[in-house]
Amino acid sequence: MLDHLDEHAAAIVTDLSALIQVPSISGTDVENSVQDDLARRLTQIGTEVDHWSIPLAETIGAHNFPGAEVDRSEAYGLVGRLAGRGDGPSLMLNGHVDVVPPGDLAAWPRNDPFDGAADAERVYGRGACDMKGGLVASIWAVQALRAVGVPLRGDLLLACVVGEEDGGLGTYATLQRGWRADACVIPEPTSLDLVPANGGALTFRLHVPGLASHASRRSAGVSAVEKFWPVFQALRALEAARNVDADPMMARWDIPYPIEIGQVHAGEWSSSVPDLLVAEGRYGVRLGESTAEARVILEDTIAQTCREDPWLADHPVRVQWWGGQFASSRTDDASPILDAVARAHAGVSTHRQQRWGAPYGSDLRLMNTIGGVPTVHYGPGDVTLAHGPGESVPIAEVLTTARALAALAIDYCGVS
Repeated sequence: MLDHLDEHAAAIVTDLSALIQVPSISGTDVENSVQDDLARRLTQIGTEVDHWSIPLAETIGAHNFPGAEVDRSEAYGLVGRLAGRGDGPSLMLNGHVDVVPPGDLAAWPRNDPFDGAADAERVYGRGACDMKGGLVASIWAVQALRAVGVPLRGDLLLACVVGEEDGGLGTYATLQRGWRADACVIPEPTSLDLVPANGGALTFRLHVPGLASHASRRSAGVSAVEKFWPVFQALRALEAARNVDADPMMARWDIPYPIEIGQVHAGEWSSSVPDLLVAEGRYGVRLGESTAEARVILEDTIAQTCREDPWLADHPVRVQWWGGQFASSRTDDASPILDAVARAHAGVSTHRQQRWGAPYGSDLRLMNTIGGVPTVHYGPGDVTLAHGPGESVPIAEVLTTARALAALAIDYCGVS
């Protein structure tokens, strides 16, 4: 089985390059068309395929829907099943197909973020690291097991999901569809380390009021930009306080639970005092903290800041929670999948694996909390490169992940 993967190493790289060339940005038509392509691929390699249209209105309207940041008129779920004999534990591999926009093209070394270029060591492009490298490794792990004819006792599932980047629509819909497993591995970029926990991330919007006037008489107005400044400072102070005594699982990060403002819009005319500033940001949730508790802390901080400012005391900032709402989550240390992934990795790699918690939200929390499926991250690539220009993934780590996932399926699902 490992020989099969070694013999097809060049084909794995070619597949990854081709998948990167498909610009499956969250919320675009291509996000759906790539699911069609992958459904055909999973059929070709011999899995039982469930490829369905997600009922968006019903799904988004559910009480525990995790949120979304882009509009979709349609979306599709996809699960391939390599059926086992039925008397062993089942394992799911879960990979998202969507990627974030490329941003400033001039910042990319090659200018084309979707060229999927490869050299002897790395494959480049948007999504290479997050997480098409891990997805391709998963596909090839399943393909190798099928090609060699390994008689698994338990089912091996491969879920290809949309909408992970903006909330988790695809995994949520997969769980609503009824798909479950005894354990799950999400091959997000971990540099081949084992990541059984992640902090949460809540998307928020602040509406900061001002008072418009002609800019030549700015003292007659109140600048919403100026009134945002103490709010921003309060958020920075809150971030510092929330990162004191962070969980040891998060010790590798300088800021385990970041708070960042990603977008700011103010005013409608250059010669007017701006009467409204709208800021959107991302708020880190501590391990073990509920999203409700986290929201109250931020709202109280904003309210206290407003009380200390004469204008904002009478015209308080409005806090709106919208978009992706990623809870924090942690898989129990005693869950068998942790040691199983560690064994599989050690069997195919000399990399000394570490365990840590991720500072970003992910579908791990949906698998854990809604699905009741113990879940870990293990995959190729450095998460620092994700969402940035020049994103890439080491070829060696993609191949190692494919080998490890195939070995994991044999170990965890069992062989008859």
